[in-house]
Amino acid sequence: MKKAILIVFLFLGGMQLAQSQIQFGIKGGINYNSDSFQEVQTDVLEGAKSKTGFHAGIWTRIKLPVIGLYIRPELVYTSLKSEISAKNSNEIATYDFQKIDVPVLLGKKIFKVAHIFAGPSFQYIIDGDFNLQSATDLTTDTSGFTVGLQLGAGVELGKLGLDVRWERTFSDTESTLVGNGSPNVKFDTRVNQIIVGLSYRF
Repeated sequence: MKKAILIVFLFLGGMQLAQSQIQFGIKGGINYNSDSFQEVQTDVLEGAKSKTGFHAGIWTRIKLPVIGLYIRPELVYTSLKSEISAKNSNEIATYDFQKIDVPVLLGKKIFKVAHIFAGPSFQYIIDGDFNLQSATDLTTDTSGFTVGLQLGAGVELGKLGLDVRWERTFSDTESTLVGNGSPNVKFDTRVNQIIVGLSYRF
């Protein structure tokens, strides 16, 4: 009988520990096509007139025992607008696209309410539209898979969290405009971002 009671308590304790080590939540925010935090700060103070996109998704945080770190995988839908230059001409185009991001971040909690984190971000472009004034009747051939790096920090007060991230894309991603008998125009569609996000933990 005592062994049975002990097994029950160990089981319940293990369940509570597992629940305390794994957390879930939702997130959303604004994405800026920029490498400069100063540009983002100026834009926010001016009412975010030139914001380039948004994101929304889900996340989970798994605490690693003993070492005091956590892993935070995310699944995020992102919509962005970018201005890009052609590789083989002087053409400038606007590029609106949607993608799925899967960051896998390694982080650490500091000062009880703050977090720092970094990790790879795997991205797949699901749709993209070019706007090129000098071209008509063109189709778009886009290579969709990219890999990048995210670095960031944030604060968490209760169930609400706010973080700022810098993302750099490593993959040499191209989109090619194919016209009626005209030379193909290739654009480098890599986008570096500064991401401001708000999250809620269940």
